[in-house]
Amino acid sequence: MYTKETYLDLMERCLEAYDDERIARYVSDVKRDGLKEHGFARLGSNMGILIANGRKTEYVDRFIEIMDVCCENMPTVKAANDFTVKEVIFCIMALEEKGLFPEKTAYWRECLASVTPEKTYDVIARTPTDKVHNWACFSAVSEFMRQYIGLANTEEFVDIQIPTQLQWMDENGMYRDPNDPMVYDLVPRGLLALILHFGYNGRYRAEVDERLRRAGLLTLKMQSVTGEIPYGGRSNQFPHNEAHLAVVCEYEANRYAALGDTDTASAFKRAVDKALESIALWLTREPIRHIKNRYPTETGYGCENYAYFDKYMITTASFLYAACLVCDESIPCAETDSDTVYTATTSEHFHKVFLRSGDYFAEIDTAADSHYDCSGIGRIHKKDAPSVICLSCPGTATPIFTLKETEANDFAICPGVETENGLIFATSRDCGYRVTERGTEGNTAFCRMECALDGKTLTTALTLSTEGAEITVKGDGRVAVMLPALIFDGETRSELICGMHRLTVNYQGYTCRYNTDGELTDTGKDGGNRNGVYNIFAATGESSVTVKVEIYKS
Repeated sequence: MYTKETYLDLMERCLEAYDDERIARYVSDVKRDGLKEHGFARLGSNMGILIANGRKTEYVDRFIEIMDVCCENMPTVKAANDFTVKEVIFCIMALEEKGLFPEKTAYWRECLASVTPEKTYDVIARTPTDKVHNWACFSAVSEFMRQYIGLANTEEFVDIQIPTQLQWMDENGMYRDPNDPMVYDLVPRGLLALILHFGYNGRYRAEVDERLRRAGLLTLKMQSVTGEIPYGGRSNQFPHNEAHLAVVCEYEANRYAALGDTDTASAFKRAVDKALESIALWLTREPIRHIKNRYPTETGYGCENYAYFDKYMITTASFLYAACLVCDESIPCAETDSDTVYTATTSEHFHKVFLRSGDYFAEIDTAADSHYDCSGIGRIHKKDAPSVICLSCPGTATPIFTLKETEANDFAICPGVETENGLIFATSRDCGYRVTERGTEGNTAFCRMECALDGKTLTTALTLSTEGAEITVKGDGRVAVMLPALIFDGETRSELICGMHRLTVNYQGYTCRYNTDGELTDTGKDGGNRNGVYNIFAATGESSVTVKVEIYKS
């Protein structure tokens, strides 16, 4: 069972990813060029929180230097302060609780007392019906926290921001940022949970709480057996993703504990435990990466242009601390969830289907955003196995994140057909995937779909059991299943063994094995996603082909 100390351990590990030279360069750059973004304030705030807890005390002078720059500039220099005023306040609260640096915390309070939303924040709503997205949620939390520590009365401002955020929540309570990315469903929900945790009792409290309750229950079913949030859209495949999940699940655990529903509360604590294990796994290896691959940081492989190390590495620590603040250590954590069998689906806006059978988990995207993903089965995970050994997210031919040009190809586990020009696959949202049936039978979970490709209708059945996954594609003529096989994560190469009916991937002490009743073909193409590079194979058969997937320790 994790504790608040677990959160601090992980935060400390995030800070250790910044060596003294990098920190000195970062401070120098900001002093020369001015405060421009939120990574700098997050770095300083997390230093201070760790110092308040008796950790990283060698950074005291550097921490005070960073906080002075931030607090002196934030009131009048727009530099994504929407994100970080709250984090500076969390830091001040931690220091004041321990009685540290009273003269400095008084000075920083004085600076933050002069904040005015119009001069400080980049995005604010001026009426409750303004069309603004998650930045206004950040500024609402920052302003609420200013009121919480007695710097201002911000009640009216907060009650303008919140309804602008509620308008983006779907019937399940999930948050619809533009193009419906999965990370930015969780981020605003975590922020709204923070406001409620710290006592918001304004006119929208009941509505916010009900939206969070509804989405929380679905969140449990969207989390993979590896502890990870769903793939899909921008800012995905970074360790900070699971920190957002932890905030949401800590809040929901508290809700159900207060209601006396210990089983559900413990299930949410189990979700947090899995999320923290996932983060810890990515922070274990040296050097620490801020994205879930092993390419050198300077390459930016798998990252959007805004998702650089200095900003996104410390973001993990920031949201870990938010979850730590919400955490109630007295709530027990469920020991296991390995007997779980279910299917679940989002609203049509997020177009996702999830399947779980014991230690196996799958995710399907029926209408992917082609800037980040492609349609099809984009994830099959096995508990304890490396999440990328089969597939953790799809690839796309039109990435908005950094890849080598030759690696930009659509790939997922998906149906295809053979044409006179070769194999083609149903990777586009234009294929019109439609789920025809899903459910459970005993220890199996299943989903059946139809899609259109090359004028033909293809049916795809995915079944998960405790033994693995099975994919069957049927249609007129020669049909296929695309099979991406991991070859390189930026540091380590896998071993591939391919025969006529079996493809084996050996990686980090685990094996992913594909067996088919059809014929295996190497398409001759590679594909890159945020995690690394995959060889693209296909299993083909006349009118029908089945592939069985098994992942096990070698």
